[in-house]
Amino acid sequence: MMRHSLATFAPADTPSIPLHAIASEDLAAWLDTQPERVRTWLAAVDFKAGNGETLCVPDAAGGIALVVFGLGNAKARRRTRMALGTARAKLPQGTYHLASGFDAEALPEQALGWLLAGYSFDRFRHRPAEEIPQPALKAPAGIDAGRLAILARAEWLTRDLINTPASQMGPEELESTILALGEEFGADVSVTYGDDLLHENFPLIHAVGRASDRTPRLLDLRWGQEGPRVTLVGKGVCFDTGGLNIKPGASMGLMKKDMGGAATVAGLALMIMALGWKVRLRVLIPAVENSISGSAMRPGDVLTARNGKTVEINNTDAEGRLVLADALALACEEEPEALICMATLTGAARVALGPDLPPFYTDDEDLALALSDGAAHERDPLWRLPFHDPYDAMIEPGIADLDNAPSGGMAGSITAALFLRRFAEGAQRFAHFDIYGWQPAAAPARPKGGIGQGARAVLWALPEVLGEEIEGKA
Repeated sequence: MMRHSLATFAPADTPSIPLHAIASEDLAAWLDTQPERVRTWLAAVDFKAGNGETLCVPDAAGGIALVVFGLGNAKARRRTRMALGTARAKLPQGTYHLASGFDAEALPEQALGWLLAGYSFDRFRHRPAEEIPQPALKAPAGIDAGRLAILARAEWLTRDLINTPASQMGPEELESTILALGEEFGADVSVTYGDDLLHENFPLIHAVGRASDRTPRLLDLRWGQEGPRVTLVGKGVCFDTGGLNIKPGASMGLMKKDMGGAATVAGLALMIMALGWKVRLRVLIPAVENSISGSAMRPGDVLTARNGKTVEINNTDAEGRLVLADALALACEEEPEALICMATLTGAARVALGPDLPPFYTDDEDLALALSDGAAHERDPLWRLPFHDPYDAMIEPGIADLDNAPSGGMAGSITAALFLRRFAEGAQRFAHFDIYGWQPAAAPARPKGGIGQGARAVLWALPEVLGEEIEGKA
């Protein structure tokens, strides 16, 4: 799970082929600067610099003299991020360098797109991608190549975790990943297992995971000795049948990704540790499988959470907020300066915003602004939705303090966020992300499959609200 050999740039002294990125409206002016053989070749193949159009121009010896890559028109460019990832997918083996087409501000996005486009989930293939010759890119001048390589490696980890079938990515395997991260970066990892969850007062985590023969557990990683407390909480439901409120088959098909929040915070933690930030980092992952057996929690049960609040279980398929509740309550006992919660929590978020635009929730205006700026800066889309206080009544059933699944189906993502906020009291800043964790169709730098969402935006935002001095160097 720690692959990264392809998520790097080529050495600076490697001979390389120039790659020119060209907007369609700039093609004529660019051609005027080129020798006749280049103009003749592009005219012969009718190159128009359309979005994603990639063409190798031969030299006199039959090799590649240069590459032209189309960016399309203004509309196409607005709709496309990390466009250079498309070029990598189409180019033959060789080393390339960006010769023209992107200004300095766009270079980090495009260079990261190139690295991310090298990802392939090949665990079950006869010949892994790392054994197949790949095109390589020299790091463009002026970018922080080390930082981008860390971001790419972290994203690869997140994708690998989400893409791995649940048969091979259960609570135990998720624990192994966190233990490996801890060993690499010198972090301390503790784990609470099975019935010890009850003894240590994590009753909701235990209730969700107890029906499975795969032991539920709470993973707790700590790293760093100075600086603000930053705690990351990720939903680690390694497979979700829906429990006794069993999901239909069509809804269960992607439930290996229901630990996408855990996968995303694992990648974010890797970024923070590899960059050497001056923070006291904590990662909490309730790792469970929501299964069905005679010991499964039932609709109508009332459970008491770690912080003493009672919860009526009106749908066993609304289990993610339950395991997160105990983890958030534990996190808040230390009053962290920043508490970030990541979860593949509700279908309502996807109905509202689609798969590519996760909502986030926070009451902290400075954090909200920083996250919105980070989403734009890092090309990691997010959209703020409100903790709408009038909807609080919807999660108060009367028989208990809280309802885990309000009836009516209205505002499902917001009511889930309001539920979690009840367990985040004590954190100085709290943000919850209702991510999808899945790319339904291939796009530049984002193959179909598991994907991290929001982590780069959070990485950019935290120094804005906690102080730039927390940032380290790769």
